[in-house]
Amino acid sequence: MDFSDVIKEQRKELEDKERKERIIKRSLLDKAKRFLKYPNILVITGVRRCGKSIFSYLIAKESSFGYVNFDDERLFGLKTENLNDLLQAIYELYGDVNYIILDEVQNVERWELFATRLRGTKKVILTGSNSKLLSGELATHLTGRHIDLTLHPLSFTEFLDLNEFKISKVYTTQEKAEILRLLKEYLKIGGFPEVHKFGKEILSGIYNDIISKDILLRYKIRKKDEIRKLSKYLITNSGGETSYTKLANILNIKHVSTLSNWISYLEDSFLILRLERFSFKLKQQLLAPKKFYCVDPGIVNTIGFNFSENIGNFMENIVALELQRKKSEDPSIEIYYWKDYYHGEVDFVIKRGAKVKQIVQVTYANSKEEIKEREISGLLKCSRELKCSNLIILTWNLEGEEKIKNKKIKYIPLWKWLLEE
Repeated sequence: MDFSDVIKEQRKELEDKERKERIIKRSLLDKAKRFLKYPNILVITGVRRCGKSIFSYLIAKESSFGYVNFDDERLFGLKTENLNDLLQAIYELYGDVNYIILDEVQNVERWELFATRLRGTKKVILTGSNSKLLSGELATHLTGRHIDLTLHPLSFTEFLDLNEFKISKVYTTQEKAEILRLLKEYLKIGGFPEVHKFGKEILSGIYNDIISKDILLRYKIRKKDEIRKLSKYLITNSGGETSYTKLANILNIKHVSTLSNWISYLEDSFLILRLERFSFKLKQQLLAPKKFYCVDPGIVNTIGFNFSENIGNFMENIVALELQRKKSEDPSIEIYYWKDYYHGEVDFVIKRGAKVKQIVQVTYANSKEEIKEREISGLLKCSRELKCSNLIILTWNLEGEEKIKNKKIKYIPLWKWLLEE
């Protein structure tokens, strides 16, 4: 089989996209380039259609490279023995390239042996929309000798860049109003790059592709309706606390182990983020209910609840995603929620090493009068129990600080926190 036409067309598609569309520089780009200063393997994972392909292209475009996207129907059913033919076609087209980009490479069986062989002389970039499948298989053969990066949908900072809003240290009243308008827009439509090209209607298609291609087909699941119901329930109840047993009962799933596997598939495809309840005892943490968040607020607004009635939930979801970005860059960070026996609750607990570094509440408030008493009391209880005095309440547009019961609480507008972070 001659792969030359496929390879040329795939590359032309990326070059056309860069030439015709507004492509912003993602925050991880410089870091990714540093990782590939010498021949090595860079693994870029992330939810389907978050921009991994163009991100990989931007890493390599200033040098000679070959690019193959295995999520192309013309390459479906490709065998391991065909990979050398692909490589030969790349060399015939572009010569002795420095970079080899293998996009959604996990679609080919035993791809990891091919990638391992290339690693000796090439800078290899692998992308995939499954966290375990890609890095897990590679780790078996490379024993840790590769670098992992997780790419997410656009952050708020990147969203502002896409909308040509210039970030500075000081803003006029008019600029702050524009930031709040853009933040509300971001909470509604999210950060999938294609949404800004085709409109929010494409979100249903992205969601269905994730469910169909990355979960149902990949794991050969027969009970398709049940896992769709599970996914929709978790997204609709984003930020809500629930247990596996409760979920199994609600969705009429006989075995909790089956439900647990399905949730892990949703996590591995990056559609869902799970948050554990904080406890110093691991067993209690494992047995406690969980919280789940969706990878993108636009999907929540499309599949789940209505934005105008639940702005606070969307704010909380955004904070969970931003903290997850930080965890991806700094694996020493651990993120939890907190709840005591008297239903005192805190949205986020950030821990590094043995110490809790920060406690965060999120609320849709413009004034102190709009902040509910239980949010303050939960923050103070958590502070005493976890011995942490770095207390933050993220608000819509309230800024300041106050002392309550000898504890200083900072009020920070969500937009400012997102830009500072």
